[in-house]
Amino acid sequence: MSPATVIVGSSIGGVRAAQALRLEGYAGEIILVGEETELPYDKPPLSKSVLAGTAEESSIGLLTREEADEARIQLLLGQRAIGVDIATSLLQLEGHEPVRFDNLIIATGASARPSPWGQRPGIHVLRTLEDARKLREDLLAGGHLAVIGAGFIGAEAAATARSLGLDVTVIDPVPVPMSRIFNPEIGHWFGDLHRSNGINTIFGTGVEAVDGDRGSFVLQLTNGTRIEASAVLVGIGAVPNDSWLASSGLLVDNGVVLDEYCRAVDSPNIYAVGDVARWHHLGHGEEIRIEHWTNAVEQASCVAHNITHPQEPRAYTPTEYVWSDQHDWKIQVVGRVGGECEHLVIGHPEIHGKFAALYTVDGHSLRGAAIVNWPKALVACRRGMAAGTTVQELRAKLEPQLNPVAAS
Repeated sequence: MSPATVIVGSSIGGVRAAQALRLEGYAGEIILVGEETELPYDKPPLSKSVLAGTAEESSIGLLTREEADEARIQLLLGQRAIGVDIATSLLQLEGHEPVRFDNLIIATGASARPSPWGQRPGIHVLRTLEDARKLREDLLAGGHLAVIGAGFIGAEAAATARSLGLDVTVIDPVPVPMSRIFNPEIGHWFGDLHRSNGINTIFGTGVEAVDGDRGSFVLQLTNGTRIEASAVLVGIGAVPNDSWLASSGLLVDNGVVLDEYCRAVDSPNIYAVGDVARWHHLGHGEEIRIEHWTNAVEQASCVAHNITHPQEPRAYTPTEYVWSDQHDWKIQVVGRVGGECEHLVIGHPEIHGKFAALYTVDGHSLRGAAIVNWPKALVACRRGMAAGTTVQELRAKLEPQLNPVAAS
């Protein structure tokens, strides 16, 4: 019997793991299990081009049946994983016979944190293609969209809804948006960005209740304000899809706990990638979990290498990278930003139309950077982190590139 690698999760991490195995020369069976009946698709466009209707659903596909057949990847879609029997190496599925594996890759991702104000029609989360379809239907009806949560998903969807002509209100209990990701100075600029594009922002205030029904909601805020809305989007974070592993014997704690090679603790033939993976990052000296597209892709490649080269495993020590598109801002983040770091800002969104915030813990070495509308700065920061370039050296390189934006 030929060896079999079973991958649970048919989004970007699972698909890239399957493809990377073949690129590494893996000759055994590959079985890709997905809970959704949809063919694998990419998720970042859901809050942007797909929601806006500027991209067809077909354009975000990750793997067609023909491509899967050509790569000898067996698709097992519409099947929900409910457990793993480690002793017998069996993946347990709901309503389907167990699937045997020699290696198991867990790529079940994360789910939108459920709405605490009910889940009736017109109250949305945005994580799946079906979520995007339902939200777009309400956006096309027009009216007023209330977005609860000013993180990346909420901000992107708010920008998209505004581009479709809707009135939009964004509400977040944090006084300054994005301040936990970056810092208050940068966060204020995000707030200004949304307001300058016609979005009503209410920060430092929570939502106590959402009354009414689709087309006629009333949000009761903690400051006593009432907001009327046709539809509501709840974007209050995500939770790793790891509850199905509770009785498996695997160590699960805010994701599947892994070693530096992305192998499950005490189960070296079980791996995890993407949003559900919490691994030991040797560079940071701690266990981390990252909910970013790039991380899922790079981690999948590392796991495929480690499965096909068990005698030469490669530790997974990435430099973090994430991006977001909001209105006319292209936001790119490399490394680790925010927290207690010092930061140095080069440029200004109103004066130069771009900026870079450099983060450091010791005043010299670059820990991370947040860049807006400045591709050359992104390249310089990524190269600088790899080469050990200091913050002051980067400043000297970037500041000469700044020119005031011509008045419109």
